[in-house]
Amino acid sequence: MQSSQANLPTVNVRYLAQRAELLRQVRGDFDQRGFLEVQPPCLAVDAVVDAYLDPVTVSAAQLGLPHAGPLQSLYMQTSPESVMKCLLAEGAPSIYSIGPVFRAGESGPLHHPEFTMLEWYEVGGDYESAIQLTVDLIGRTLGSTGHDRVTYRECFAEHSNLDPFTASIEQLANALADVDAVRSNTTLVDSLKQDRDGLLDALMSFAITPQLGKQRPCVLADYPLTQAALAKPSERDPLCALRFEVFVDGIEIANGYDELQDAETLLQRYRQSNQQRLATGKAALPEQTMLLNAMRKGIPACSGVALGFDRLLMLSVGENDLIDVLSVVIGRG
Repeated sequence: MQSSQANLPTVNVRYLAQRAELLRQVRGDFDQRGFLEVQPPCLAVDAVVDAYLDPVTVSAAQLGLPHAGPLQSLYMQTSPESVMKCLLAEGAPSIYSIGPVFRAGESGPLHHPEFTMLEWYEVGGDYESAIQLTVDLIGRTLGSTGHDRVTYRECFAEHSNLDPFTASIEQLANALADVDAVRSNTTLVDSLKQDRDGLLDALMSFAITPQLGKQRPCVLADYPLTQAALAKPSERDPLCALRFEVFVDGIEIANGYDELQDAETLLQRYRQSNQQRLATGKAALPEQTMLLNAMRKGIPACSGVALGFDRLLMLSVGENDLIDVLSVVIGRG
């Protein structure tokens, strides 16, 4: 008879002390900067609408809410962003949170369906202040000095000899086919077909970002406007958004924006994301969200950053798999 132990989660105490110390360090850093720590709920009535992030849903009946009216299910949050921006709209100062978030279908050395996210919003902050705060935090944790900075366009030109803004779909597909050949994978380029941003993202993920941040943290700045997510458009370059990511040893560790404040632009992006979701066989997500309401009420000018706390811990202790630093692992597909 097979032991029931085989179905139990993996419990790991190896890095408990290092995790506790990093939590203290991060909280101390933000407290000294005058940020308030907040605790957004894991469950909410809606989720951030993103073409590629899939929230976990829980039915109202499961939660003992049989009379919830039109509310049939709640969403385990993929990010605390919506609630935190609602707090900003109600007058909260600069805030940060450290807590669990959930994403369906994420599994691998750098992914787990539940992980810890550090997220913050600096009222009055902008693109440059967000970048500086992020690299300062990462540098202190990892003991690195300084950082590199390259734009999305420069990075593509250096590593693929393509301009991501002017290259044709055919050129991008051919470049990805070469990557597929190296990876012995013939399905990736076929699955993306005419999805320009999907092709760009795949090329970035498999051919470019693994080479970033090998010596010290690297800021990848000025993403295409079509990949703005919740960032403002750049006034300097109409093709770009005020969005950046930070990479360490080829691993994306933080994603930041000069935050969008325009509700109608947000709704347009929601609709575009849902069109992409439907095109790939996913269900559309609700577009009339609490985040949209917060934007309509008005959120202050601010910058925001989401940082993978577990990845930061993993890098700080010299591991290369999240499983090694998570306290409890529920399994990997």
